[in-house]
Amino acid sequence: MTRKLISSGSPYENQIGFSRAVRIDNRIIISGTGPIAEDGSTASSGDAFGQAMRCLEIIKKAVEEAGGSLTDIVRTRMFLTDVSVWEEVGRAHGEFFRDIKPAATMVVVSGLVRDDWLVEIEAEAVVSS
Repeated sequence: MTRKLISSGSPYENQIGFSRAVRIDNRIIISGTGPIAEDGSTASSGDAFGQAMRCLEIIKKAVEEAGGSLTDIVRTRMFLTDVSVWEEVGRAHGEFFRDIKPAATMVVVSGLVRDDWLVEIEAEAVVSS
């Protein structure tokens, strides 16, 4: 069994003790991914579509660093703090996955790590040999 850890540089990785993604053999599991901008601030404050796009950009980079691609993603989970933004988040998800169509779940939660996060997304991939 081969285990590879992928970091995104999130300020939370060392503090909490997690990796952005973990690849074991042909499976890649991507952690819950918030809309963290390059400078560590929240990307697209108040904009659910922009935040979801940022989450998915981070996920895309992580899956590629682990040796996979978006087409290998078989499952996504989207956590929203407000049900009224589901269509904006869904539109962003469609930008990345319209043709791939992974199994997907959208759940409304009472809050996320930062008060200004409207969405957090996680994913799982299976890389074909």
